[in-house]
Amino acid sequence: MSFEEEWAGLKTVAAARMRLNGAPTRDPDASPTGADLIVHDDELGKIGHFAYRLHNNLKADGKQAQTTTKAAGTSLTSDGLEMGKALTSASRAWAEQVGTLVDACAHISNHLDYTKASKKKDDEWVGAQVGVSKISGYYDVPDESAKPSVPRPQGPIM
Repeated sequence: MSFEEEWAGLKTVAAARMRLNGAPTRDPDASPTGADLIVHDDELGKIGHFAYRLHNNLKADGKQAQTTTKAAGTSLTSDGLEMGKALTSASRAWAEQVGTLVDACAHISNHLDYTKASKKKDDEWVGAQVGVSKISGYYDVPDESAKPSVPRPQGPIM
């Protein structure tokens, strides 16, 4: 099989699976077994908490041997050993990697905190919109021509 034939076959398979501007409709009562990603609020909280703990632990423990390693590298270098330069370089690289990982954990924790707060605000907004716009659907509102079941008050209402 030539490359062109194999490539044409792969493009045909991909085109059959591709959907643009749409997604499959899902039954809201069905379990979401085919969903790509499902996250619940309590799971977000747990992941954010673990990221926060990892951030704090790495910040404290990740640099534990840095001072000693740097001192050893400097001492070995001053004694004329090439291994001292390598040890100092490894210490710098380790510190950079720990810093990157600490920053990533902080970013994850902060993003999940923001996501939870934002989702809560969105839910409250949607709840307010539905409550205001669909109020008549939730209550039995008589039409204009029906006789009111409660007598109207006379005079000003205070």
